[in-house]
Amino acid sequence: MKHLAQTIKALSDPIRLRIVLLLQAKGELCVCDLMAVLGLPQSTVSRHLAYLKHSCWVDIRREGVWMYYSLSRDNCDICREMLLTLENYAAQLPEAVSDRAAMAAFLKDKPARCS
Repeated sequence: MKHLAQTIKALSDPIRLRIVLLLQAKGELCVCDLMAVLGLPQSTVSRHLAYLKHSCWVDIRREGVWMYYSLSRDNCDICREMLLTLENYAAQLPEAVSDRAAMAAFLKDKPARCS
């Protein structure tokens, strides 16, 4: 029961939900990618990513000084089912559509310092 509550609670925050939807749409992203789209400081984005990591939603990969985040490859059954629901319904929300467009524009012109 505790795992179920923590898994659902992780998506109860709009910022964490937006992060999951962006990762679902774009695959792997670094903190600077998410900062650019969400308009939030690094510390805030990192705190939300840490929460998602501890709730089995995301995996982290280090490349040099950069940390890259993606949806967990070893998601539990609950997460997999919720991701299907998000893909079918939440991804069409105006905020999600706007976030995906902003991410596409940012990645197109991504500064070299973030690569």
